[in-house]
Amino acid sequence: MKIGMAQLLVEGTEPERNFERAHKLIKQAAEKKCDLVLLPETIDFAWTHPNALKESQPIPGDYSDIFCAFAREYKMHICVGLTEKVEGKLNYNSAILINDNGEIILKHRKINLLEVEFPYYEIGQKLEVVDTPFGKIGLNICADNYIEATSIGHALARMGAQILIAPSSWTVDYHVTEEDEPYHDKWIKPLGTLAKLYDMVVVSTTSVGYIVGGPYEGKKMVGCSLAMDKTGILKKGLFNEFAGVLEEVEFEIPQRKEKGTKIGEMLKRKGYRFD
Repeated sequence: MKIGMAQLLVEGTEPERNFERAHKLIKQAAEKKCDLVLLPETIDFAWTHPNALKESQPIPGDYSDIFCAFAREYKMHICVGLTEKVEGKLNYNSAILINDNGEIILKHRKINLLEVEFPYYEIGQKLEVVDTPFGKIGLNICADNYIEATSIGHALARMGAQILIAPSSWTVDYHVTEEDEPYHDKWIKPLGTLAKLYDMVVVSTTSVGYIVGGPYEGKKMVGCSLAMDKTGILKKGLFNEFAGVLEEVEFEIPQRKEKGTKIGEMLKRKGYRFD
């Protein structure tokens, strides 16, 4: 399977401009014969931008329809993070997986919200995996993979996920540079732990650009997207704060054998502690 990690430049409250840039990366992914393109978190208004409270769209809705049309046009699976309006009053930080017929086959609402997200999004209440031509895919979002929240990834793995995808908006202070290795423990450790324990491929794509508006204004998103399997890092995106870029990763789809209580036995053999 080949996944395109679309490190998208995301501008606050500029959905049309963000979607135009996303389209260019989706087209590149199709030209490179990617099976799936993974876009970042909340690419409509950007993460925690106040305008999302009043201008977000339902799913399905106008914004998700755009990406369903792209999936049909390019005959490719697309995963994208969007702000979701529900019943005209509640917002969720959501992500959708769309198949190559343009159908939404999986939706996830972020569960492990940061405290600064509380004014903007409600907490998700459901976990699912979906069968695809590439195997079972699980979906979560950004901080759902914090080291203290890996129970979410564990649950998706127990549901049989062979591939876990996670739109993200990894953010650092404006002064952080590539030499600082900003994400080593924060992301490589939890994603790598899940990949190694369950023989699962874990792919997370993050935005680039400076944050304008909201509680993290002035911080920046710098890429460094990750794809990991049981052996370690398969692909690491560029440290980049200015322009979007497509990173490709190709891998053999892991064939997981254990299910049910056999997973617990496998984890014990690998030395995993349950206490």
